[in-house]
Amino acid sequence: MEEPQKKKFLLKISGGNFTEFEPARMRFHRGNFSLEILNTSREDGRLYEYSVSKGPEEELWQLQLEVFEPVAAPSIRILRWERSNGSCWLSLRCSSERGDAVSYSWDGGSRFCWGNGSVLNVSFPLPSSGFGCSCTASNAVSSRSSALDAARCGPD
Repeated sequence: MEEPQKKKFLLKISGGNFTEFEPARMRFHRGNFSLEILNTSREDGRLYEYSVSKGPEEELWQLQLEVFEPVAAPSIRILRWERSNGSCWLSLRCSSERGDAVSYSWDGGSRFCWGNGSVLNVSFPLPSSGFGCSCTASNAVSSRSSALDAARCGPD
């Protein structure tokens, strides 16, 4: 014989009255009928059900909650550099130490620095007064940027 399935209730509403089973962890908002989870943690990322009984019928919705860690300010590192034919060629890597499902984009307001992905290969003519290059690390809940000012060709 199989084990019965169990459900954990966070909130129960009956006849206009409601009972919160974990009042220290959640808050029910009557105005818009929403449920707020306080101090969200990774363990809160799971499948939730919302059901309404209307006489002999029941309506059931299932919601998958995903919890993301915000990104940290990214760092930009020069992986390789090369001078040739009057130009400077740089390979840059952008990385964030924290964050879930992080994506990276580059922008510098010039044609030298733009693109997507954690690595950017850039070339600019020498001599140069330099150029600015900014990397943005972002995910569904946050976005942080860092800049690199390349005043000369190569690592500082």
